[in-house]
Amino acid sequence: MQNVEASTSSSSLRCRQIARLKQMINFNQPISNVLTAEPVWKVLVLDKTGQTIFSPLLTVKELRELGVTLHLCLQSEREALSDVPAIYFVMPNENNIGIISHDLANGTYENYYFNFIGSIPRPKLEELASSAVKFDCLPQVQKVRVRINRPDMTEDSMNQTIDSIVDGLFSVFVTLGTVPIIRSPRGNAAELVAEKLDKKIRDNLRDARNNLFTGDNARIGQLSFQRPVLLIFDRSMDIATPLHHTWTYQALVHDVLLTITQYLLLLAHLLQNFDLNRVIIGAESSRKPKEYDLTVNDKIWMSQKGSPFPVVAEAVQEELEAYRASEDEIVRLKHAMGLDNESDEAISLLNDTNAKLTSAVSSLPELLEKKRLIDLHMNVATEVLEVIKTRKLDAYFETEEKLMNKQMPERSLIDIINDDKCGSLDDKLRLLAIHYICGEMSDNEFISCKTILESMECDTSALKYIKRWKSFAKTPMPQDQYTGGGIKTINMFSKLLTTSSQFVMEGVKNLVIKKHNLPLTKIVDAIMEMKSLPEIEDYRYFDPKLLRPVNDGMPRNRSPSNEAVIFVIGGGTYVEYQNLSDYIKSKPSGGQVLAKKITYGCTELINASQFLQQLNLLGKEI
Repeated sequence: MQNVEASTSSSSLRCRQIARLKQMINFNQPISNVLTAEPVWKVLVLDKTGQTIFSPLLTVKELRELGVTLHLCLQSEREALSDVPAIYFVMPNENNIGIISHDLANGTYENYYFNFIGSIPRPKLEELASSAVKFDCLPQVQKVRVRINRPDMTEDSMNQTIDSIVDGLFSVFVTLGTVPIIRSPRGNAAELVAEKLDKKIRDNLRDARNNLFTGDNARIGQLSFQRPVLLIFDRSMDIATPLHHTWTYQALVHDVLLTITQYLLLLAHLLQNFDLNRVIIGAESSRKPKEYDLTVNDKIWMSQKGSPFPVVAEAVQEELEAYRASEDEIVRLKHAMGLDNESDEAISLLNDTNAKLTSAVSSLPELLEKKRLIDLHMNVATEVLEVIKTRKLDAYFETEEKLMNKQMPERSLIDIINDDKCGSLDDKLRLLAIHYICGEMSDNEFISCKTILESMECDTSALKYIKRWKSFAKTPMPQDQYTGGGIKTINMFSKLLTTSSQFVMEGVKNLVIKKHNLPLTKIVDAIMEMKSLPEIEDYRYFDPKLLRPVNDGMPRNRSPSNEAVIFVIGGGTYVEYQNLSDYIKSKPSGGQVLAKKITYGCTELINASQFLQQLNLLGKEI
C-alpha cells in the first residue's frame, strides 16, 4: 500500500510496517528498550513472499544494524550455524513447514523464532510441534507468531482469493491499531470482501482483553481523533484510467520501462509482472542492461515523481547545473590556494582559508550522492523520452485527454490507427478502447477501427470484454465521469520533443495545469466529505464496533472523515495514486483544520500493458 499525505508521518502505514518488522527481528521485543545494548547476532530466513515484503522496507545496512548477519532464502541450501539463533518469516504452506521440520531435525540453528505471514492451520501447527518434539529440539523453538500480510493474489478459487484479501486488510488495521468504518459498492467482489472483513474484525473484538486491537498498536492507533474509513472498490468501477497514456514521471516510468521482474520474465519468455521500485534500461539491446532503484531516499524522485514529465526534465537539468556550480566552487578554491599539486607551500596557505575549504569539502559526500541521483534520473528520463519519441506517446496522450474532456482531437482516430509510425499495436488498442468507453462512437466507426487493428494482427479480444462491460453497466455513465488525468492539454510535449540533448522545455514554467479528479477520487471525496453523489447512494456501511451489523447500510457517522484507506480489487495504478495525492494537497489544513491522510492499496499495481493482457484473457473467455 502507498500512503498519500502532505508530509511523512511516523503514523503512516509504511512506518508502522517497518516498526513491526524491526520488532520481529529483535525477537519481538520493543526496539526502544534496547537502543543502547549490543544487538544479538542472528540469521534471517525468508521465503519468496517474505523477501517481497522485506525488500522495499528495510535495506541490508539496516538489517546489519539490527544484528542480522545473514539473510537467507528458505528454499536454498543453507549451512548449519548451530550457535546462532534464526528468525523465520515465511508463509505457512506445506512445503515451508516441511523445510522447517528438516531444519529442526538437523539442528541447523541454536534457537528458532517462527513468524508466519499467513494464518497457520491447526494441522500445520501440530505438524511443526510434532517435529520439535520428535527431534528433541522443543526448547530451541522460542516463539511462534502469526502474521497476516498477503502481498499478491495467487489463489484460483474465488473464495480463497476473497479470504486472502480479507486477511491482508485485517493485518493492515491490526498494524495501524485501529478499527475502521467500512464502505463498499453492492453486487461485486468489493461487497464480499467488506462483509467478510466486518465479520472477521467483529469476531476478533469479542475478546475485549486479548484481541489484536489491544496493546501497543491499539494505543498508537487511539491517538487519532477519528477512526479511518476503509473504501473498497472493484476495478470494474473504472477501466478507462488504467488504459490511459499518462504524462507524470512515476506513471510513465511504470508504463514504458521494464522492471526487474519484467526483465527476468522477458528472458524466460513469460508474461510481464510488476516489481518494486526497480527499473531496467537497455534490456532489449546488445549492451549490458542497467538497473536503477527509485527509493524513498531519492530526493529527486520523491519531489518529482508526481510531476508532469516536461517539468521533471527541467528540474533534472536545474539540479545538474546547481551541482556543476558547487563542483566548480571546490575546484576554484583548491586552485586559488595552490592545492592542485598539494605542495608544502600550498598546504601552508591552508591556515588562512581553512574554514572556507573545510566548508566546501565537507559537502563532498552530499555532492557525490547528488551527482549519483542526477546521473540516475538523466539516464531514466532520457530512456523515457526516447520511448515517447519512438511511439509518439504525446499524440496519444493529448488525443485521449481531449476525448475524455469531450473535445475534438486534432487527428481522427482512424488516422492515428492507420499511421504505422505512430505507436505500437497496444497503444492503438488502448486509444480505441478509451474512445469507446468515454466518447460518442458509432457502431460503424468502432467496427472499422477494430477491423483495421485485426488486419495488423492485433489481438482485439479486450474490446469484446469492454463492450460487454459497458452494456452491463448498472447506470449510464455521467458526462463528466471521465475527465482525463488531471491537466488541460496545450501541446505540452511538442517543445520537449524538438530539443536535442537538452531537457529544458521552453515555457514550461508558464504551463497552466488544470486539475481534474478521476472517478475513484470523486467517490473518495464524496464519502469523506459526506457529499451527495448518485454513484454512492447504494454503498454499504459496516461498523465492526457495533454489537449488531447495520442492515440498512446507512452511515451512522455523519461527520466528515480526515483519514481513509482506499483498496482496489483487480489492480491499482500510479495515476490514481497521484490523483489522490493531488486531491489531498488541494485540501486546506492548519489551525483548526486537520490535514487529510489517504492510504492507497490494491491487489496489484498494474501498468496499461498488463491490464490490457488481463482484458484480452477475459475477452477470450466470452
